[in-house]
Amino acid sequence: MAAYVWVVVACISAVKCLLIPAYRSTDFEVHRNWLAITHSLPVSKWYYEDTSEWTLDYPPFFAWFEWLLSKVAVHFDPEMLKVSNLNYASPATILFQRLSVIFTDLVLAYAVKEFCLTLPKPSSYRREGVVGGWTEPSFTLAILLICNFGLLIIDHIHFQYNGFLFGLMLLSITRICQDRTLEGAVWFAALLNFKHIYVYVAPAYFVYLLRTYCFTASNQDGGVRWRSFSIIRFLALGVLVVAVCALSFGPFILMDQLPQVLSRLFPFKRGLCHAYWAPNFWALYNVADKTVTLAGLKLGLLPADFATKQAAMTGGLVQEFQHTALPSVPPIATFVLTGVTMLPALLHLWRYPGGPKGFIRCLTLCAFSSFIFGWHVHEKAILLMIIPLSLLAVQSFKDAQVFLILSTVGHFSLFPLLFSAAETPIKVALMIAYTSFTFVAMETCHRSLVVSYSLPHFSLLNPVETLYIVGLVPLFLYCELVHYALGLSQKLAFLPLLLMSVYCSVGVLYSWLCLYWNTLKRGGVNKNKQE
Repeated sequence: MAAYVWVVVACISAVKCLLIPAYRSTDFEVHRNWLAITHSLPVSKWYYEDTSEWTLDYPPFFAWFEWLLSKVAVHFDPEMLKVSNLNYASPATILFQRLSVIFTDLVLAYAVKEFCLTLPKPSSYRREGVVGGWTEPSFTLAILLICNFGLLIIDHIHFQYNGFLFGLMLLSITRICQDRTLEGAVWFAALLNFKHIYVYVAPAYFVYLLRTYCFTASNQDGGVRWRSFSIIRFLALGVLVVAVCALSFGPFILMDQLPQVLSRLFPFKRGLCHAYWAPNFWALYNVADKTVTLAGLKLGLLPADFATKQAAMTGGLVQEFQHTALPSVPPIATFVLTGVTMLPALLHLWRYPGGPKGFIRCLTLCAFSSFIFGWHVHEKAILLMIIPLSLLAVQSFKDAQVFLILSTVGHFSLFPLLFSAAETPIKVALMIAYTSFTFVAMETCHRSLVVSYSLPHFSLLNPVETLYIVGLVPLFLYCELVHYALGLSQKLAFLPLLLMSVYCSVGVLYSWLCLYWNTLKRGGVNKNKQE
C-alpha cells in the first residue's frame, strides 16, 4: 500500500514541477507578502502591517507557518522578504514558492496513506471477489486525493496551500477512524488555527466526539445512554482543544491584540458573493433578482431608477451591493440558513452515529450547507465537499453516484480561476484525465450494482444526470469561444461567469439534496452493506 502511494506522489510531483512557469494569481503575491511580514517584522506588528492591500488574514498558526518558510526563502532570494517589494516575483522567488507547495503536499500524501489503511477489505462492500492492483479501492482513493484536479490547479497554478491544509484535515479524520480520538481532535484544532474556513465542519466534530467519545454507551435502540457520560473524557477533549487555541492566540492575547487579529480574520464588508459567484444558492438568488428586475422594468412595474442599480452585482467586483427587486441578504441571514440546514444532519449524527462513515457524511453535509448558504463564499471552497466525499465514494455506491456529479461539476466550476489562453489546454486536459479516471474507477469499485437504463447514460448515473453532465461541454464552448466570437465580451462581460455559476449551482444543489436524502434514510444501526 505505502509503496504505490509514494509512486503516485512522485508522478504527480513531476507534473507539478512542469507547472512552475504557469499562470499565477494574486494569491502568489499574498503569500510572498506574508513571508515578508513574518520574516521582517516583530510578531506585534504582523496583524497591523498594511503596506500591501493583501494583509495577513489567516490565524496565527498559518502566520508561523509562513515564518518557518521564510527561513528557507531567505536562501533563495532575500529581496522577496522585504515588505516594501510589492509584486516582487524574481525567478528564484517563483521557484521557492512553487516548491514550497509541492513539498508541503507531502502532509496530504502521508494522510492519504494512513487513511487508506483504515479502508475495509473490498469484499466487505463489493459483491464480487477481492480485487487487486490498480483496481483496489485504496489505490483508487490515493489517485482521487493526491491527484485531485481542484488541488492541482488551485495550488500549483492559481497558487495556494490547500493540499497541506486538507492533509491536516484528513489526518484528523483518519485518527478518529482509528479510535485515536484525542489525537484527531488535536489535529483538527490545529487545522482551525491554520485556516478558519474549516470552522464550517466543526459542528460535525463536536457532535460526533461528544456522542461517541464522551458518552461511552448506547441503549439497545441506539439512543444515547445519558448516565454513561464521562466527565474525564469531556475535560480531556476540552483541555487539549483549548491548549491548542491558547498556543495559537495566546501571544496576541498577552499583547492585547486579539480584537485586531479577529477583525482581520472575519471581515464582513466584502459583500454576499465573491467577484466570481460561487455556484451556490446565492448565485440563483442573484439571477432571480436580476430577472425580476428586468421583467419589472420592461412591464413598467418598477420605477425607472431601478435601472441604475441593476448592474451592481454583475460588475465582477468584490463589494457590498443591494438587491433590487428581492430582499437584500444580511450576513445574519446566511448564518441562520447555514445553521438550520446543518441541523438535520447533526441531529441524525447524534441519533445514529453510524461509525466513521456517518461522521464523514455529516462533515460533508456541514461543508455543503456552508458553501450553499454562506456569506461571501469563494468558489475554491467546493473542495471542502469533494475531498471528504472522496473517502466515501470508494466504499458506498450511493455516495459514489453523488461524488461523480459533485466532482465533475465542482471541478468544472473552477475553470474561471484560470482565465488566460495559455492555461486553457492544460486545465481541459487535466480535467478530462481526472474525470475520466473517476468514472472508470467508480464503475470498477461498484460494478456489481450498476443499473442499466433504456436510454444512453454514464455508468452509475441515470440518463437525466448524464444529460446534465454532458451539458457542461456546450457551456464551456460558449463561455470560452462563442461569447467572444459574437462580440459580446464588452457589452456582457460577466455573462460567461454568470452562466457558469448558475449552471453549476444546479448540480451542487442537486448533489446536496441527494446526499442529504441518502443520509437521512439511513436510520437505525449503520449497515456495512452496499448502499
